[in-house]
Amino acid sequence: MLPAMSERPSRKPLGFWACWSLTVGVMVGSGVFMLPAVLAPYGLLSFGGWLITGGGSILLALVLGRLASRTTRTGGPYVYAHDAFGDLIGFLVAWGYWASYWIAIPAVAIAFVGYLAVFVPALSGNAVLQAMTALTLIWTLTLIAIRGVRESALMQIATTLLKLVPLAAIIALGFAAGSADNLPAVNPSGGPVLSVLAATALLTMWAFAGLEAGVVPADSVADCKRTMPRAVVLGTVFVTLIYILATAAVMLLVPAGSLATSTSPFADAARGFGAWGPPLIAAGALMATAGTLNGCIFIAGQLPMAVALDRLAPAALARRNRGSSPYVSLLIAATLSSLLLLTNYTRGLVGAFTFLAMMSTLATLAPLAVSMVAELRHSWRSARGWAGVALLAGLYSLFAIVGSGFEVIGWGLVLLIAGLPFYYLGRRRAATPAVGAAD
Repeated sequence: MLPAMSERPSRKPLGFWACWSLTVGVMVGSGVFMLPAVLAPYGLLSFGGWLITGGGSILLALVLGRLASRTTRTGGPYVYAHDAFGDLIGFLVAWGYWASYWIAIPAVAIAFVGYLAVFVPALSGNAVLQAMTALTLIWTLTLIAIRGVRESALMQIATTLLKLVPLAAIIALGFAAGSADNLPAVNPSGGPVLSVLAATALLTMWAFAGLEAGVVPADSVADCKRTMPRAVVLGTVFVTLIYILATAAVMLLVPAGSLATSTSPFADAARGFGAWGPPLIAAGALMATAGTLNGCIFIAGQLPMAVALDRLAPAALARRNRGSSPYVSLLIAATLSSLLLLTNYTRGLVGAFTFLAMMSTLATLAPLAVSMVAELRHSWRSARGWAGVALLAGLYSLFAIVGSGFEVIGWGLVLLIAGLPFYYLGRRRAATPAVGAAD
């Protein structure tokens, strides 16, 4: 195994709140604003689904925190896989994980444009204007990330706090002015309890995708072995509580029959605030998508840099500027995302793009499963308690992977196999040491 290259930025610009906002900000996206309506047909049993996915995600966060406490290298799940299983497995994990982010970037940008149409009606039905707006957003956030890690972190903290405002407002309104009469029945579908719990767990688990984001940028985090574990665990617990409380608040505010057919459940719930309620929710959804997009762009730059520092990818990917930003990696990710975005607006390929977005979610789950196996291998003899936690978390991640569907899993394997030529090419071209912290 080749030794890692040495490249250290001049300062550590990220602290607890930056890592916490990465974890929270990437998880809390636009999808949460639709979940109360999706879960309404399953009644109060849907909270069982939240408890399953929240508990499973907290287990994942605990194991990720333990893994993060043993390294100072950037890369998160890639580093854990690389250290446990060697170059090839590490590279393939990084390859699929990185692809999941640059595939997700255009999807999140399109979601942002969809919510922006509430305030800019000219966007509705105008595919060219939508595409240009989404591209502008991607490149604006990329340029912020290129300017420096600190600037990207400040943007992440700001958007995370802003996206939580409408959710907190709905929670407060629901528990202050909601009615228990609006709550749905315990099991209105009448299906077997275990089947209902499994269905709701599959629906809600995607809301936790991205929980690992806070452990990726280790090389830029002050006291990373202590900061990152706290950030990812506390961030995941916080998001679990927000999801459960927000879902309960919406159910208290919107009658069950109306909620099941709602296309904007949070906006319907916000009507209790008056005329300004629905625009508040639309603004919150904008902040949610912008924060998720900012986090995705940040991680899409960090991962290739981590692989290049281990000499498994071209050294150029590890180049950083005076702001400690891996600008080459960021430019490549933004370019690939932009091309995929434009492909989405080509007639006849919308379905293919939607499928790729689903595959993106799968590709974030596979590295987590490998990370759990890495911890299980490490702790099996020395810390049986942690080995048990890793085993449970690994089983949960496998359940999530199987829930994505076998067709998506098959294409995910194709994506990983496609990375093999780049692995062998990268090893041959990565012999030159990486450029220093500032070019």
